[in-house]
Amino acid sequence: MADIVVIFDFDKTIIDCDSDNWVVDELGFTELFNQLLPTMPWNSLMDKMMEEIHAEGKTIADIVEVLKRTPIHPWIVPAIKSAYALGCELRVVSDANTFFIDTILEHLGLRECFLEINTNPSFVDDEEKLRIFPHHDFTKSSHGCSLCPPNMCKGMVIERIQALLEGKKRIIYLGDGSGDYCPSLKLGETDYMMPRKNFPVWDLICRNPVLIKAEIHEWSDGEELEKVLLGIINTVAVEEDEDKYSQLASAVVDCKMQTISASTNVLPQALPVPQ
Repeated sequence: MADIVVIFDFDKTIIDCDSDNWVVDELGFTELFNQLLPTMPWNSLMDKMMEEIHAEGKTIADIVEVLKRTPIHPWIVPAIKSAYALGCELRVVSDANTFFIDTILEHLGLRECFLEINTNPSFVDDEEKLRIFPHHDFTKSSHGCSLCPPNMCKGMVIERIQALLEGKKRIIYLGDGSGDYCPSLKLGETDYMMPRKNFPVWDLICRNPVLIKAEIHEWSDGEELEKVLLGIINTVAVEEDEDKYSQLASAVVDCKMQTISASTNVLPQALPVPQ
């Protein structure tokens, strides 16, 4: 299904928690996190927390071990592998960070399934400390979207992807958070939006669903995600097969008509019968 692009949010969509909170809680820094939360943007706070975690003697290996324990519904991995095996193009658009996402996906054997990871950049510095930076540097300029957090507008990411696709492919977008609402507004009539039921993006969509041009298919857990996602992929496959058959039939008819027309044009003129 090379004509389908499946775009996943990460936290509470692929994994069943928020990766930032998971690492902070599992390493025992919840209280400090809550103290600092009112003082700075979330993305900046996570960079600060990595500094504090490093200062307390926690290593990159400690963070990796926590990430490997990240909770995930057992049906999610088969769903992603099935979509990939069917030829879909898979991407991630997430407000987590590259280190968390890459570590988890590699542990699950899923990293090779994804063509692209769009998220906040991160790297391990010379002091073996994890640094996390904003996808959009809001300290220099604003991305101008009032619906999204200052560090990342997912709608702008979707628009960039759509420009690359040039309208040739259908998009299936899966998400749960309020940050997934903006990209849902960017989807077209031939696309699909899969909001997680009873999560913020689902609530926002339900307030005025007519604003969403894409076809909406809700899901509640990993099992339902797999069922709905593969169902949509199958539906698109059937539609494409029917369209290809229709185009082939039309081409055959055109070919026959051209053949008849050509044959008519080359028929010899009747000779007069001698009287």
